[in-house]
Amino acid sequence: MAATSNPVHRGTVLPVDAARWAMWTFVIVNVVIVEALFVSAGSGKNGVLTVAKFFGLHAALLMLFQLLLVARLPWLDRRIGMDRLTVWHRWVGFSLLWTVLTHATLVVLGYATLDDASMGKTFVALSGVVASLLGMWAAGFILVIAVLSTRSLRRRLRYEVWHGLHLLLYVALGLAFVHQLEETTTFTSSAFAEAYWWILWLFSFGALLTGRVAMPLWRNAYHRFRVAAVVPESDNVVSVYVTGRHLDKLPARAGQFCIWRFPGHNHWWLANPFSLSAAPGGQGLRLTAKAVGSASAGLRDVPVGSRAFVEGPYGAFTSLHRTRPGNLLIAGGVGITPVRAMLEEETTGDFVVLYRVRSEADAVLLDEVRHLIALRGGRLHLLTGRTGDGGTPPFSPDGLRQLVPDVTDRDVYVCGPPAMTAAVLSSLRELRVPARQVHSEKFGLA
Repeated sequence: MAATSNPVHRGTVLPVDAARWAMWTFVIVNVVIVEALFVSAGSGKNGVLTVAKFFGLHAALLMLFQLLLVARLPWLDRRIGMDRLTVWHRWVGFSLLWTVLTHATLVVLGYATLDDASMGKTFVALSGVVASLLGMWAAGFILVIAVLSTRSLRRRLRYEVWHGLHLLLYVALGLAFVHQLEETTTFTSSAFAEAYWWILWLFSFGALLTGRVAMPLWRNAYHRFRVAAVVPESDNVVSVYVTGRHLDKLPARAGQFCIWRFPGHNHWWLANPFSLSAAPGGQGLRLTAKAVGSASAGLRDVPVGSRAFVEGPYGAFTSLHRTRPGNLLIAGGVGITPVRAMLEEETTGDFVVLYRVRSEADAVLLDEVRHLIALRGGRLHLLTGRTGDGGTPPFSPDGLRQLVPDVTDRDVYVCGPPAMTAAVLSSLRELRVPARQVHSEKFGLA
């Protein structure tokens, strides 16, 4: 299967815009349905409980959106990108927290007003009711997850620890589902309401289980990935070649990444997202990684012939989103790996590569990049040295304009360290490069 580039989208709806419109349509339709169900179900025992029910219904809807955003649905992931979906998942999560806390507070206040009792006594009394107790447990788990997801705490936890604790969200969702099921006024207020909630919950959980469990297990059983070779590229960079069966049927594209596990070499919970450093052509896959952590540093010791567990491919950093005939590919350090893979898709010489490294010795896969560019007639600017060494910074607006005078007429793909990527994106905005022509993606799990 030869690597091919997508046709340029001119004057049409971009794939990312189509995906966003589909998502917003889904959200609006379901919000309208929930509002209608709220009105048709009638008021609660008093005004406060009526408002509490309003927040409870919308909390359930937010929980289901949470599931869909992290279900890794291929159609959404390839058009929007896992990084953006994860950011939306985060913000929906904090919205869910405040919605749940508001719902819980109003329920206690509503019953306290109804029974002319204190909120403390009412809270204790409600905890003796199974449906209410389940809701309290769900709210407690959501609160714990939200606190752990704040940036100050999240940065202090290893990903594996945070991810394990984050799984409490699924426990919270299960408790919330039973809580809603027991509340007959919200779940079974009508035949339509009951059918709607069952369909929505089954669809959301089904999408999550399919995307996160069933599909990875099926693909690995079908393709039987194995390590074919381990090749050191430098003192701290290594490439791992992975082969398998029927790889021509794996829906991978240059620029995407996979989540890699090597059972028997590392613990099963140690996973890393690495980009494909060569365009998938049906014969094998390759990742190239720099030793920045224990998992990536140990890749050079992965035994040849051992099994590999591969999730993906994921990501929207592909030629699917091209809008212009010309391309500008900007890479920093090991961020060259998806760019190098994308070079295999280029069939014309109307592309420029800016490769930023401290020194030529740090330029990973440089010979391969030079070969591909020479083969296709593109241009390479190898940018070495430190930013503060004097002269015009290469990724400042003036620097980009000097290197690529027609930058505003090109699609720009950016992959590199966060600081570099932020600097490039800021300069592109200052140069007024249309947002639809700018493509970047954070390759990470959280």
